[in-house]
Amino acid sequence: MNSWNVGSVKVTAVVESAEKTSPRFLFRSITREGVLEVVEGAPWLQPDFVDADGYLMMRTQCLVIDTGDLRIAVDTCVGNDKVRVNAGWNSLQTDFLNDFVTAGYDPESIDYVVCTHLHVDHIGWNTKLVDGQWVPTFPNARYVFVRRELEHWQGEGPTPGEDLLGDSVTPVIDAGLVDLVDSTHEICPQVRFDPTPGHTPGHVSVVIESEGARAVITGDMIHSPIQIARTELSSDFDTDRVMSAKTRDEFLARYLDETLVIGTHWGGAGSGRIRRDEAGKYRVEV
Repeated sequence: MNSWNVGSVKVTAVVESAEKTSPRFLFRSITREGVLEVVEGAPWLQPDFVDADGYLMMRTQCLVIDTGDLRIAVDTCVGNDKVRVNAGWNSLQTDFLNDFVTAGYDPESIDYVVCTHLHVDHIGWNTKLVDGQWVPTFPNARYVFVRRELEHWQGEGPTPGEDLLGDSVTPVIDAGLVDLVDSTHEICPQVRFDPTPGHTPGHVSVVIESEGARAVITGDMIHSPIQIARTELSSDFDTDRVMSAKTRDEFLARYLDETLVIGTHWGGAGSGRIRRDEAGKYRVEV
């Protein structure tokens, strides 16, 4: 269970799943052999982020920000009992909630739930199944969604075979727990949003600042650090792949050197600082 101190703020990862992932899941344009070619020029990718066979080391996790006064859960994974077209995510039965408590956080103690965007693996534990009904998992929290993001997915309609909004978003709206905000919203003096569109239209990263220290949670703007070695490598799940690459370049320049970057899906150490080598290429220093 990874955790980080950012000044007086603590960030704790509660992992739903961790596994090696074929690069083809995210990027049709690159094979495992292609990944290993990237590693030749960016050896820092191993062993934390790429294994010896060219698989990407990844996690699905919720990151809990604890300021001492507030507890903020960022991205709520896939969730249990949910019908999903991805067979690996369909009708899961995990120990996520028990692990959440083991990490020191009762779901009822969470003050805010933040979704960096509204994809399937970031909204699932917004709700849980109780007596056949989807109810808020974090009943005392305000659920914070970027308005543009919600409006985008409401306009898209349900994906055939699954109803992401119906089981994981609409129930918390109906419960009166949702705050719709803009993409520069500030949760509290230590926690604010940074707009990072491209993966989705309203995607945000989450910036934490305390006592002169700073960290940022990426969301899916950088699924894997291979996208730091090759910033042009955009995911097939991005709604705008050109914008995603541009956002990534701007993000890396903005958070160079002193900021701790925490990857929502990164395996291994799960975080690092962005550096440039003599050739001007970016790398992650763990």
